[in-house]
Amino acid sequence: MNAIQLLQTCLRSIFRNRMRSLLTSLGVIIGVGSVIIMVAIGEGSQRLIEANLTAMGTNLLTITPSRAVSRTGTAMMTRVSSFTKKDIEKLRNESTFANAISAVVQSNSNVTGSLGNASISIQGVEPDFFIARNWTIAEGYFFDNEDLELRNRVAVIGNSSAESLFGDAQSAIGQQIRIGTNYFTVIGVLQSKGAGIMGNQDDVVILPLDTAMTRISNMRNIQQIVVNVISSDYMTAAMNESEQILRESRGIQQGATSDFNIMNQADMLDMASETIGVLTTLLAAIAGVSLLVGGIGIMNIMLVSVTERTREIGIRMAVGGRKRDILMQFLTESVILSVMGGLLGVGLAFLACRLMNMAGVPAAISPTIVMISTLFAASIGIIFGYYPALKAAKLYPIDALRYE
Repeated sequence: MNAIQLLQTCLRSIFRNRMRSLLTSLGVIIGVGSVIIMVAIGEGSQRLIEANLTAMGTNLLTITPSRAVSRTGTAMMTRVSSFTKKDIEKLRNESTFANAISAVVQSNSNVTGSLGNASISIQGVEPDFFIARNWTIAEGYFFDNEDLELRNRVAVIGNSSAESLFGDAQSAIGQQIRIGTNYFTVIGVLQSKGAGIMGNQDDVVILPLDTAMTRISNMRNIQQIVVNVISSDYMTAAMNESEQILRESRGIQQGATSDFNIMNQADMLDMASETIGVLTTLLAAIAGVSLLVGGIGIMNIMLVSVTERTREIGIRMAVGGRKRDILMQFLTESVILSVMGGLLGVGLAFLACRLMNMAGVPAAISPTIVMISTLFAASIGIIFGYYPALKAAKLYPIDALRYE
């Protein structure tokens, strides 16, 4: 029996019982589809994280004070050693790898505009913040060092904030917003960066640092420092240098633990990617169990098929069919059922991922996982179809012809 005849015979047998063949392949369909969808969600989430980190600014170091926990009697006390302007100035004067450095103070507050009010993130920053965080202006302009020194009541707002407070970006320019009892003039609207798992970066109001510290937060301490490094090649050197400068500024003795943490984008990306990778692998492994269940279903149906077609097998052997031909026929049927299930599973995964993307859930299908899943489905057909095929091939023609 040549390959074409073998394929025609197998397809005839499969399509003779269409519903049973579809139900037999259902386990493989669900298994392949589930594996691809799980991996696609992981891949999509990782890409979204990378996009969010890139939007935050390139070659960015984020320095935050660490929390020190101490016990006083029966009470636990948490102390945060915030930064001072002296720390910022020393870092700015002595750093050789920094392109832009800015202090950051932040809080959430109710902001009122001409169309209503909303709870928005308030950030007090220095002009270099816009360079460090890779912000571009859509309407108006950024505030400068003069606004910082004079503590002018000016604000640059995000695109989402402009829409919720004034309707659109153009309408916001020159208008006033109220934060608490203070009024600020909107001089700029930021280019949209979009919302993601890192939060909505467009829902923000940015004020000059000294203005925010005296009029909004009423504090002298700085909660965060952002440093834009001149090149990604110097990230490690910049981290080490920044740590040494801040340790000197804060009087930390050699050998003592630093009371601040320095994170770069690579660290954050690695942490997020590792977490997502573990979860994706776990979910894909769980989904892969259904592939094995589908294989068992194929074996079961093929064994039933061998029993049902015993006389057919006997007739084929009687007219010259070899054991090898019988083996290949049933093994090919098993593989076809698995591959059909795999292809339908791929189609189901593409449809599901398309719907998830439309719903805002990130999902990116990798061609590699599609190929691996399809090949794995075919191998399931071979592994679980071999025993029924071998059983059919070992039948004695006379016994097979006698079978009722």
